[in-house]
Amino acid sequence: MPILPAQRDPRLITVRRGGTLTDEHHRLLAGWALGCAEHVLHLFDAAGTGDAGPREAIAIGHAWIRGEVPMRTAHQAAFTANAAGRGLPDPARFAALAAGQAVAVAHVAAHDLGAAAYAIRAVQAAAGGDPAARLAERDRQRVLLPLAVRDLVLEDQAARSAICWHAFDD
Repeated sequence: MPILPAQRDPRLITVRRGGTLTDEHHRLLAGWALGCAEHVLHLFDAAGTGDAGPREAIAIGHAWIRGEVPMRTAHQAAFTANAAGRGLPDPARFAALAAGQAVAVAHVAAHDLGAAAYAIRAVQAAAGGDPAARLAERDRQRVLLPLAVRDLVLEDQAARSAICWHAFDD
């Protein structure tokens, strides 16, 4: 199931690609998404694979925010992080996918919700499917939203929750 809509919101497309998202707000979205993924990275580490892909992807995402690596490097790191989760139990798999989505924000800003949704799924899976864990993680993420992009993210969550496994629903 895709987490990106067929019709993209121009507010989540960078100015250079014909949208209205500024570089500053793009970096804020990336930082928030990376924070969502970092919060659940321990669930991937607990699987004991020794694979550093998700952790390295998060580091590359932070380096992209600082202007130290090009978007292509960040985009490639997403594939490595995603692959690290294959065949693992859901908490670890979703944590790896959260890292992959977070670093992919450098390429497509709308991947921010993918990182958040996979982090929520990781927490809920680790809690045995408890819906309270989903809500707690969703609320924790919302507290960390930068004010400059808060309304945009909350509106996007409302619009795309159905294609993000209803992770953002009440």
